[in-house]
Amino acid sequence: MRRILMVCTGNTCRSPMAEALLRDWAARTGTAMEVRSAGVAAQSGMPISANAAETLKRGNIVLPGTSTRLDREDVDWADLILTMTTSHKRAIAERYPQAAAKTYTLKEYASQSEALVPDLQEMDRLHAELQVALALGKPFPEQDKRRLTDLSRRAPDMDIADPYGGPLAVYEACAREIREAIERAFGGRHESN
Repeated sequence: MRRILMVCTGNTCRSPMAEALLRDWAARTGTAMEVRSAGVAAQSGMPISANAAETLKRGNIVLPGTSTRLDREDVDWADLILTMTTSHKRAIAERYPQAAAKTYTLKEYASQSEALVPDLQEMDRLHAELQVALALGKPFPEQDKRRLTDLSRRAPDMDIADPYGGPLAVYEACAREIREAIERAFGGRHESN
């Protein structure tokens, strides 16, 4: 059985909606998987936001539990980690380098375009090298800066928009964006037992 971890910032909006929507998809399709969610800066025990809860209720989706702060146990538990943004993905790679190979943004995992993957991998590598150079106070080669800028400009937006603090319509739009990415990501990948 596949174990999938959805990650956002506070684990009260996007990742709990993604967790609930993926669980619903798995139940409807008979796909065996366990799904959890966590936040890179979450305070454990917080309820899902009111508008996220209302959005899920309107779709007859079972609500997830309270928020969880991302920790090593979550990272080790997961076979696949899907983040809501590129910055969440990078935060996981920086804190838990061993998880980098199993961590993607939800939209990146959904696209899995053969043409796109090498550019995203190169962008991740260059970003990691930039962070190391900055941390060590070393210069980052100009050609690598230019390449990173070029790759960033060309890359499609891999982030799920943050609905935090927005009206119900913004949460509903976010849920649609997540649902569409889930359908693309797992629609052709029925994995039973």
